[in-house]
Amino acid sequence: MATAKTATKTTAKSTAKKTTNKKASTTKKSTKKANPKTLVVVESPSKAKVISKYLGSKYKVVASVGHVRDLPKSRLAVDVENNFEPEYINIRGKGDVIKELKKEAASASSVLLATDPDREGEAISWHLANLLSINPEEACRVKFNEINKDTVKESIKAAEPIDMKLVDAQQARRVLDRLVGYQISPLLWKKISRGLSGGRVQSAALKLICDRENEINAFIPEEYWEIIADFGKDFTAELSKISGKKAKVSSAEQADAIEAELKLSDYIVKDIKEGTRKVKAYPPFTTSSLQQDAANKLGFQTGKTMQVAQQLYEGVNIKGVGARGLITYLRTDSVRISDQAKAAAFSYIKENFGDSYTASNSYANKNKAMQDAHEAIRPSDVLLEPSAIKDSLTPDQFKLYDLIWKRFVASQMSAAVYDTATVLIENGKYEFKATGSRIVFDGWKKVYSAEKKEKEAKIPVLGCGQILDLKQLIKNQKFTQPPARYTEASLVKEMEDKNIGRPSTYASIITTLTGRRYIKREKKSLLPTKLGFDVTGILQEYFQDIVDVKFTGEMEDNLDRIELGEVEWKSVIADFYKGFSEELKIADAEVERIEKEVILSDEVCEICGKPMAIKESRFGQFLACTGYPECQNTKTIIKSTGISCPNCGKDIIEKKSRRGKIFYGCSGYPECTVSYWDLPTGEKCPKCGEMMVHSKGRNPGKKCSNQECNYKEK
Repeated sequence: MATAKTATKTTAKSTAKKTTNKKASTTKKSTKKANPKTLVVVESPSKAKVISKYLGSKYKVVASVGHVRDLPKSRLAVDVENNFEPEYINIRGKGDVIKELKKEAASASSVLLATDPDREGEAISWHLANLLSINPEEACRVKFNEINKDTVKESIKAAEPIDMKLVDAQQARRVLDRLVGYQISPLLWKKISRGLSGGRVQSAALKLICDRENEINAFIPEEYWEIIADFGKDFTAELSKISGKKAKVSSAEQADAIEAELKLSDYIVKDIKEGTRKVKAYPPFTTSSLQQDAANKLGFQTGKTMQVAQQLYEGVNIKGVGARGLITYLRTDSVRISDQAKAAAFSYIKENFGDSYTASNSYANKNKAMQDAHEAIRPSDVLLEPSAIKDSLTPDQFKLYDLIWKRFVASQMSAAVYDTATVLIENGKYEFKATGSRIVFDGWKKVYSAEKKEKEAKIPVLGCGQILDLKQLIKNQKFTQPPARYTEASLVKEMEDKNIGRPSTYASIITTLTGRRYIKREKKSLLPTKLGFDVTGILQEYFQDIVDVKFTGEMEDNLDRIELGEVEWKSVIADFYKGFSEELKIADAEVERIEKEVILSDEVCEICGKPMAIKESRFGQFLACTGYPECQNTKTIIKSTGISCPNCGKDIIEKKSRRGKIFYGCSGYPECTVSYWDLPTGEKCPKCGEMMVHSKGRNPGKKCSNQECNYKEK
């Protein structure tokens, strides 16, 4: 009995203790639910840090680190038979991120999806909503056009449902690109080489570059002569008309005959027209114009511009100010700015430059209404002058922010004013023309420089009927020039004009074309390679729509119509695929593998003894055994310099660094580590005895490879 009582007592105590613990646990849970946090999901960890500081302790901000779901890389993953339904999977390597996001979402009172405010960002939010069991029709979507405290807090209060029209536009682009890329690539493998690939937008861009190169190659220069009358004191006039018609001088004999006739008469001032010309400011930057200006003024490649702009948008730690975003969202086609930004610019200009520099400039988009969804790219706070925060920025960040800040401020300034003069000078049947301009008010040019440095052309004080004293007649032989090759800036402009792709995709298109060796850079110009010509030729033969600029532009319009809700996305895909699938059938039926001309090297395969052939892939040339497929031996091509290593006597060969930079090193590596950045000459330095190398740059010659020795030869 005593034992039983004791047992009962113990059980009761235990039960009481458990009840107490349960109450305490319930109290803890209740406390947790009484003061929960709102989870905010952004794309970038750096953006998460900045936004977290603005929102405080009631919010937890985490990053998805970009996309979390996508089409698998291993297969088409678009169900063509089931209305083009995409088969999304969780991206490999994102398991831990997804697990953590689900954990945080489960313990949060609510979840807000604050990915970037564009098609891609909307699609990421939609995928996140799917993973985290969030109803996309609820107010779960937050968009930050700029990242500062006030804007972030206001945006959090203005949460809205996910915009499925934006999501559908992104899905349509993704599915289109997958259908084209994954079904065209096998054709290129058969016709040219394995590992190649084609793309819907990139193929049209590649054709632009190839067509321009063909124009250049087919161009036949025409001779013409420029005849200039020099009247002294930097005053010149050019022959403009002969017998009332536009002057056209096409040979030296014709130029000499004109010179002889001009000596028979006087040069008389026929007419003087004076006037005023106003030059209005440029609008603030769009994504495209920023890429072009950064390329022209800063030498930035488009990819670099977008990378640095993303950093400025997401947030930089400014001394004395804290972490904050410096510019508005970088992917925009709009030139509109908010009334608040206008007012801030007006006050800044008035205070720093005076009333005469202020203006009320408004800019409108020529294109679609949907492009006005975001403001133009501008500084988040015009009072943060570039020079004042230079120490907080990297050199590249400073250069780009300075460009954006100046363009925005200039866009709100008054026009530049010029005095202009046009003088017509008559000599018999010949008419010469001189134009001059002088800036009288710099206006917006006080802040933002034009593309080219302007040279003022001065016109002296003249009177009608005045006879001028000719100092000399200058005859210059000229030839018409072929069209210029595309630079990144001019290609971006052409793609925008032709409606190929979207500004947010220009950088990736150029990167893809160079990465696949379809084009190469020569100084600032973009040239198609033989591989690029081959790919374009095949696509043009079998898939004319894919490389057709007009067709590609119309497809971009259709994607925009999806975003506007004017058309259903799967119907756009179906219309496209009807013609594309027929082209695929014809191509598959007709294509046979091209046996390319085999170029034999001097080397023999060390495995089977057969000669090695020079082959080409998207990574460059390599050696492959002609006994393929029985022997699959391949190896890199070794380029010897013909110079012996001063350390071990073995050949010094051409090599490439991890970043693709050419250098010269001993073939005995790793036993011998001798290497040079410049091509060695095989000669010893007469001063220190080290290897001499060929020097590059403006003053080519020879120099000592020893950095501590300053010996040079011209």
